Amino acid sequence: MIKNKEVLKKFEDRFIREEKILPFTQAIRLFTDMWNEGVKLGVLPPKNPSEGIEVDIRIAKVLNSCLKKSSQK
Repeated sequence: MIKNKEVLKKFEDRFIREEKILPFTQAIRLFTDMWNEGVKLGVLPPKNPSEGIEVDIRIAKVLNSCLKKSSQK
């Protein structure tokens, strides 16, 4: 659990400034560690994976329509 958001924000800002791009292997390791933390906390995997899918579909439709409109120009 994050107790000091300001410390995290400073770390993120410094990391982005210094590292620029996260190597794929490091990104996978980070994702895996975060997933495992979510499992330990009991929030992953979701109890109902399709919960909120309607919102995701609406967002995808909007983004796809924006892509189609911008590629027509």
